[in-house]
Amino acid sequence: MSALAGCGTTTAAPPTPSGPGVLTLSNASPPAPGGEVGEASTEFADAADMTMWTKLSTTEKDVDRIAKYDVNKTVKGSMYLEPKTSAWFDGFRGPFVYQELAGDIVMHARVKVEGKKGGQPKRKFSLGGLMARQPGSYAKPNWVSVATGTAEKSGQVEVKYTQDGSSKPQELAVKAGWVDLALARVGRVFVALYKEDGGKWKVGRRWPSNLPDVLQWGVTAYSDWDSYNLLKKDATKANAKQVKGTPDLKLTVDFVRFLRPELPEYADPLNTASVSDEVLIKAMTPAGA
Repeated sequence: MSALAGCGTTTAAPPTPSGPGVLTLSNASPPAPGGEVGEASTEFADAADMTMWTKLSTTEKDVDRIAKYDVNKTVKGSMYLEPKTSAWFDGFRGPFVYQELAGDIVMHARVKVEGKKGGQPKRKFSLGGLMARQPGSYAKPNWVSVATGTAEKSGQVEVKYTQDGSSKPQELAVKAGWVDLALARVGRVFVALYKEDGGKWKVGRRWPSNLPDVLQWGVTAYSDWDSYNLLKKDATKANAKQVKGTPDLKLTVDFVRFLRPELPEYADPLNTASVSDEVLIKAMTPAGA
């Protein structure tokens, strides 16, 4: 979906020749649970739930940068993941477990990121969260993500779009503890959203996207960018081996749920005059979440 010209009309209206109409809050609907995509949702209540998720390092033949990974074991009712020294930035790669899904999707998860000894991770760019990635894109990485933890400083949500190996991250302040994250695609638009525990949903970022219909949707975590040292400018060499360092991150995921979003054709979610943040939040987050 491309952005349309014009600012839209001042009332909820069908499409006009000059641009999109305005989607009002009353005309927006939350994403639909269930169906084919809903079957990919995982509550992590049983160790067998782990079989639904695939390691990228296995399918695309890479160094396994996961130190510890289990379901309903380390933390009851949750997925648990500790990364080795790793990074998802430009051409650098880190841990990723995913399911391959097609079409318009909302991926919603409740996550907690901590340092290994509790509190915020001490090492820079120690983040965990959600990613949607183009399969087979090692040579020219293409993916979007929303993650939380420590970036340049602690207590951040990082929203990031990487196109042909060039990452454009943005950091937003967030409280420590449990955070709800949502990563959504509707048409050719990607949206990252987040919500502090007990807080309200916020839009982290909207991006135009040309990613293919079938993507890898899943969970990522990475840590300890400073240990790359001289390899920070050489992703090829850095990816060829496990970089030794002092990673400091443990990620707990309470659930991952998949839903189907829908917007009327006259709405342009890249245009805030057509789809405001308030309306976008209603359309891209589960009812009652």
